[in-house]
Amino acid sequence: MTDAVRRVQSGSPWEESFGFARAVAAGDRVLVGGTTSFKGRVLYGEGDPYEQARVAFAHAVEAIGEFGLDIGSVLRTRMYLSHARDVDEVGRAHREIFGAVRPVSTLLVVEGFVDPRILVEVELEAYRGAVDS
Repeated sequence: MTDAVRRVQSGSPWEESFGFARAVAAGDRVLVGGTTSFKGRVLYGEGDPYEQARVAFAHAVEAIGEFGLDIGSVLRTRMYLSHARDVDEVGRAHREIFGAVRPVSTLLVVEGFVDPRILVEVELEAYRGAVDS
């Protein structure tokens, strides 16, 4: 690993057991992996796709904050939903958070998540400008 790559952990129980980081900065990009509304072992917004999306995006934005970035740095969002019926509510949360930024975005409906209470998982990609190596 070089100094040009930096990793941030969030404390998710899956990070340790699966061996991954919440976010990785490499060069001018910061990538935030799949993020849910879990904080530790507590799921926020159980049964509420809007609240789960809002909390998951807050966790993801907090991760880019570890690199000195904010919402204005976000280039791409990805949203994974377990039910097509939740598209409007998750879209509403996305618009409230990113409406002024307008990142490119992908929304997918998937078969499910590791915990059936999870309705939404999100990812971010952010730009941090030219970085000295």
